[in-house]
Amino acid sequence: MAEPPRLSLVVTCEHGGNEVPARYTSLFRGRSQKKLLASHRGYDPGALQLARRIARAFGAPLLYCRVTRLVVEVNRSPHHRSLFSQITRRLPDEEKQAILDRYYTPHRSQVCQTVAEIVARGCAALHVGVHSFTPVLDGITRTADLGLLYDPARPPERDLCHRWGRALRRAAPALTVRMNYPYRGASDGLTTSLRRLFAPERYLGVELEVNQRLLIRGHRWPPALERAVVESLRQVMQASRARPDIRSICVGATPS
Repeated sequence: MAEPPRLSLVVTCEHGGNEVPARYTSLFRGRSQKKLLASHRGYDPGALQLARRIARAFGAPLLYCRVTRLVVEVNRSPHHRSLFSQITRRLPDEEKQAILDRYYTPHRSQVCQTVAEIVARGCAALHVGVHSFTPVLDGITRTADLGLLYDPARPPERDLCHRWGRALRRAAPALTVRMNYPYRGASDGLTTSLRRLFAPERYLGVELEVNQRLLIRGHRWPPALERAVVESLRQVMQASRARPDIRSICVGATPS
């Protein structure tokens, strides 16, 4: 039996900011647009901070996007109806293509290239995309503090996420951890696109979702929560060295 590939971590944050490029500021001058920018529809508060914390802890590469998802949604496929928001979908086709060329394609290509380089070295890529979610959406209260999204049809992802979930519950027993919540891990997204390119044994795409109700002053996470996320992931990766699907850690490029 061939020896399983080693594991290399790469961290991404697709909704790391609500920045508007100067070329499009005129589209966001109204009070309602500014309010939208500051909301969860504009970005994922706290996500980039946590992504940085994880990347630093493991010496892993961090790839992120700070342009608001209201300009372009980099976590959606090119033909998805939510690729452009209600603000930008009215732009001429040539302008929308310019947005894709400047802000969408570079991020997704860089993530894909990083994963491909890991695979080319003979490792398996563990891609953790960091997100945060609003506590209430469309009048419905979300019943989790942390969620781990994965594709149930890919056993390495499923097994790792369930181990990570158990480790998270041990590290932070007061928090509710759910699998494939508040979204389904197999729904359209960057991880979904990468799964089409890489085998389950070579690419494990996991989205970490954290409830924004846990944010404290300055849109920061409690240090105890950050430690629980990092240490639980460390435990899972270390324990995986002795498991048949993942044997050890193979650190990738220098973090951003």
